[in-house]
Amino acid sequence: MRAAVMRGFSESLSIETVADPACPSDGVVLRVLACGICRSDWHAWTGADPVALPHILGHEYCGEVVAVGPLVTGWRLGDRVIAPFILACGTCPDCRAGHQTICATQALPGFNMAGAYAEMLAVPHADANLARLPGSMEPALAASLGCRVTTAWQALTGRAALAPGEWLAVQGAGGVGLAALLLGRAIGARVVMVDVVAEKLAYAKALGADAVVNAAECDAVAAIRDITGGGAHVAVEALGIEATTLAALRSLRKLGRMVQVGMPAGDHLNMHLPMDAVYSGQLAIYGTRGMPGWRYPSLFGLIDGGHVDLSPLVARRVGLADASAELRAFDGPTPPGVAVITDFTR
Repeated sequence: MRAAVMRGFSESLSIETVADPACPSDGVVLRVLACGICRSDWHAWTGADPVALPHILGHEYCGEVVAVGPLVTGWRLGDRVIAPFILACGTCPDCRAGHQTICATQALPGFNMAGAYAEMLAVPHADANLARLPGSMEPALAASLGCRVTTAWQALTGRAALAPGEWLAVQGAGGVGLAALLLGRAIGARVVMVDVVAEKLAYAKALGADAVVNAAECDAVAAIRDITGGGAHVAVEALGIEATTLAALRSLRKLGRMVQVGMPAGDHLNMHLPMDAVYSGQLAIYGTRGMPGWRYPSLFGLIDGGHVDLSPLVARRVGLADASAELRAFDGPTPPGVAVITDFTR
């Protein structure tokens, strides 16, 4: 099969012909229909979240089942499916309690196993993780759900319990930030988007943000407090850096909830947080990472019911050989929207 192989950190990916993946006994092999290019891939590509080389990146994917292991009961050849980027075992106590994202033996395509920057992908634990794609959903949109949208949905509904009428402040107008905007609006919240790139903020405003704040031009915390009449009820940090984490916490009103969605890596593994604000404001801080596969139906229901249009997230459909350029773009301010690999022949 054709794959984009990482042979060095921060180096261009090598387009190669590699062996087709073997089918796990409890899993399937997918013909990859689309794969998103995510900032988390960039963390691995730069070595901030190191992986063993050589390696194939890619954790936001959907595909068609082309091989089925003998222990799989729920899936057949030709099924169009999606899976969370955290593939849980399905049998441990955490999985049985519904907390698959903290499974101790989780498999992570693109991180601790080969990912989906390739024509095919092996997916273990298929019965515990796969979800059937709605027939009306195009592959590029489905792939964009795989990390950014599902993580935002879990953050807003599974962690912070965002309610209609509340103010949501989102730090970072990238893929996960825009997903939080669209989903927050669908829930009935009012949304303030914060970034330092005017183009991204204009895009967020066009997608329905109630207000936008350019943190490069003003005191973002003061601006949020003024816009929301005292502070946001919920804040989402979508970049994984100290400055925006501090701003997210300080932008909350008393009894507010902050969700750390962005993955801290490199110099941001350890942060100095304003615990005085946490204490005096009686704030809640939630971490979140991914979404369990069993929660896909709630998200699909929202989309199929016409309550949210996520198609504006997909800004660029690219070929496999374009992945290197898209990864390099994360070195600086990236353009609005999400890039998705939809052509594995070029």
